[in-house]
Amino acid sequence: MSSDPGQLSPERVATILDSIADGVFTVDRDWNVTSFNRAAEQITGISRQQAVGQKCFEVFRTNICQSDCALRETIESGRQFINRPINILSSTGEQVPVSVSTAVLRDEAGQIIGGVETFRDLSAIELLRKEIDQQYTFEDIVSKNHQIHRILDILPEMAVSDSTVLIEGPTGSGKELFAKAIHNLSRRSGEKYVAVNCGALPDTLLESELFGYKKGAFTDAKRDKPGRFAMAAGGTLLLDEIGDISTALQVKLLRVLQERQYEPLGATESVNADVRIITSTNKPLSELVARGAFREDLYYRLNVLRIVLPPLAERREDIPLLVDRFIRQFNARQGKQIDGISEEAMAVLLKYEFPGNVRQLENFIERAVVLCRGERIDTECLPAELLGRTEGPRDTKAAPVAGPLVQAEAAAIREALRRHDGHRARTAEELGIDKTTLWRKMKKFGVTYTRD
Repeated sequence: MSSDPGQLSPERVATILDSIADGVFTVDRDWNVTSFNRAAEQITGISRQQAVGQKCFEVFRTNICQSDCALRETIESGRQFINRPINILSSTGEQVPVSVSTAVLRDEAGQIIGGVETFRDLSAIELLRKEIDQQYTFEDIVSKNHQIHRILDILPEMAVSDSTVLIEGPTGSGKELFAKAIHNLSRRSGEKYVAVNCGALPDTLLESELFGYKKGAFTDAKRDKPGRFAMAAGGTLLLDEIGDISTALQVKLLRVLQERQYEPLGATESVNADVRIITSTNKPLSELVARGAFREDLYYRLNVLRIVLPPLAERREDIPLLVDRFIRQFNARQGKQIDGISEEAMAVLLKYEFPGNVRQLENFIERAVVLCRGERIDTECLPAELLGRTEGPRDTKAAPVAGPLVQAEAAAIREALRRHDGHRARTAEELGIDKTTLWRKMKKFGVTYTRD
C-alpha cells in the first residue's frame, strides 16, 4: 500500500469501480484492456479475466471500432465524448445499445498513457421507446392525441371499403399520410398509389393530367399519354386540394364517380375507372358548397367517409413525439448523432402556434439537425421566427403586433418574404400555408414588403 494517505491503492480503485452501475474499462497506448469493472462484465457477458490483456476491439466488437472509434479519437485529439450512442456485441452475439463517454489517462508527468471509457446499457430505454412507438405510431402517423386516435380506430374499416374518402385539414397537417395509410391497409395495397395536386395546375392541364389524351387530340399531342386515372388503375388515386378545381371539371369528375368511366381527351370510347378515390382539401367543402363554389352533388359523392384532421396547435401533446421522430429521421439522412433536444428548446416549440403545422415542425427540426454543433438541439439551433427575433433589419412599416406568439408568427412571415424577395407564392410554400392565408395574415399583422 502506498505511504501517501491521499493516494488510493489499485485494490481500492477496483472496489470503487465495481460499485458503479455503468461499465468502465481502461486501455494502454497499445489498446490492451488494463481494467474491466463488474458492470462491464454484466453488460457484455465477458469476464474480467477474459477481457484484461485483450485488444479492446476484440472484446467489444462495436459498430464504430474499425472506422470511428470514440476512444481512439479522444486519445489522439483530446476530444472527449459524452453519452455517444453505439451498439456493442455481447458474448452471445446479441447487439446491445449503449451510450459511451471517453477520457484520456495521463501519468504524473502529464503524458498520455491510455484512455478510459464508461458505457451505459440502454436496452431498457430502447425497449420502452419501442413500446411507446408501437403505442403511438400507426403506419407513419405519430400521435397520442385523442382526436387522431379516434380516426385511427376506424381507419382499418375505412380501408377495407372501396368507398370514396374525404380528408379535410389545414395545410401541412399530414393529410397524405392518412391517404397512404388507407391505401396500405386496403385490398389495393399491392397496386399503385398515385397522387395529384389539383391546386397546382390550371384547369386545361389538370384535365389532361387526370384523364390523359389520345394522339392528335390537340396540336402538340404527338402520341397517346395516359392520365393519373390510368396510372392508378387497380390502386388508389389521391386528388389533393380538390376544393380548387373548376366547376367544369367538377362536372366531369362527378361523371367518373357516378359511372366509373371517363374519356381521355380526343377519345371516342370510354375507359373503365377501376380506382379507389381519396380526396383531400385544406378548405372545408361544406363552406364552398354554401358559397356556390363547389357542386353540392359532387360534395355528397366525395363525402362518403370523412376525416377531419386538427391543426398541430390543437395537438401539442404530439410535438415531443414528432420531434423525436424527426431527429432520428434526419440523423440518418444527414449522418449526424443528435441525442435529443434541450428543455428550453422544447418549451419554445410547445409555445409556437405552427401556422404550417407538422410540415413546418419537420422543416424546423431538419434545419436544427443540420446546424447543430453539439449533441442536443438547443434554442440557438432554432429559426429566428421561433424566438421572436430577426436576423436582419426589421420592416419599420409593419404595424405593432401584441403578444409574443403573434409577434413570432409575424416575424416568420416578414423574414420569409425577405428571403423570397416578396414573392408570395414561394413564401406561402415555405411557410406551409396557401396564398390566401398568407395575404390574410399579412393584413391582420400589418406586414408589408417593399423591394429594395
